[in-house]
Amino acid sequence: MTQGAEPVVVVVEDDPNIASLVDMYLRQDGYRVYQAADGETGLERIKQHRPKLVVLDIGLPGGLDGIALCRELRADSDIPIIMLTARDSEIDRVLGLELGADDYVTKPFSPRELVARVKAVLRRTDAASWAGLPPTLSIGKVEVDTARREVRLNGEPVGLTTREFDLLQYLAENQGLALSRRQLLDGVWGYDWVGDERTVDVHVLQVRKKLGDALNLATVRGVGYRLD
Repeated sequence: MTQGAEPVVVVVEDDPNIASLVDMYLRQDGYRVYQAADGETGLERIKQHRPKLVVLDIGLPGGLDGIALCRELRADSDIPIIMLTARDSEIDRVLGLELGADDYVTKPFSPRELVARVKAVLRRTDAASWAGLPPTLSIGKVEVDTARREVRLNGEPVGLTTREFDLLQYLAENQGLALSRRQLLDGVWGYDWVGDERTVDVHVLQVRKKLGDALNLATVRGVGYRLD
């Protein structure tokens, strides 16, 4: 990645320890990060730096909390927003999503999971280039061409269904991370999908059959998957 080309993320979080942790992990993954400890400063940072995504805490001090800031941003912008909060009730989660947040992460959380969700949100908003993703993702002998939506094994094309391709691309973008079925459903099928979570297992099985031993796809404690 060339100097100055890093995608910008604004983190609006009043807990300095959490803000610094999120900042560190995002920077390690190639993002340029600007922090704000309250809603008013967060709004200034967003207007000044025009980020590709905002990580936004709901419980902010002052007159502009996370809900109000989300509402204000959505009035004239479609910038992706990930809500970050200690509130874990369903009504809070639904409220954030109804206001236009793209994802919702509850404290305590894994910083690596948050980075994975940042990538997933940017991908879903057709912003793979902003996330610094190469046009072709390599997994051993397997190549995932994200622009042409093609998969090649040893240079030869392999036919995948649309959902199989989306699943493989999502896993390739998050190589090394142990992703639960729920995370895969949210990232590939979408939040409005309703059905058996084990549909993930079926699609993974089909991808394995088509790519064979060339794809190192590990089962993690029987509840998730990762590519190494």
